[in-house]
Amino acid sequence: MNIEQYDGDREVLRPFFRLADDSEQQIDADLKRGDVLVADDDGELVGQVQVVAGRERIWELTSLAVIESRRGEGIGRLLVDAAVRHCRQQEAVRLLVATAAADIGNLRFYQRQGFRMLCIERDAFGAAAGYPDGIVIDGIPLLDRVWFDQEFSA
Repeated sequence: MNIEQYDGDREVLRPFFRLADDSEQQIDADLKRGDVLVADDDGELVGQVQVVAGRERIWELTSLAVIESRRGEGIGRLLVDAAVRHCRQQEAVRLLVATAAADIGNLRFYQRQGFRMLCIERDAFGAAAGYPDGIVIDGIPLLDRVWFDQEFSA
């Protein structure tokens, strides 16, 4: 497994962004932003992570996806580790990530990767952001966004 920065046509990665987000509007906005690292297994792209620089050396992990057939193998963890290293190399002081409050698996995953809950953004997943009504994850309506962060020591 090789994880490296992706410098090719980002449209190739759209299926990965769709795995991570239900809003085409959001995907269109994110697709060309920041830096993308991909997990390549013998020439097959199996995952991606996107990080975007913000103000005051604070970066945001905006997209993370692993193809369904390879989930549970630790690829997501490797991608997050690579994203953290990448942000530290860029002298980031903090990395943010947000996920749906309804996605119990993601809440657990990010905490296991060293992120801590920061705040909840209520009603973040509505029509104004391009999310269709009626999305349910783990039996929970998609409504609120949970923000996590990980601070880096000098």
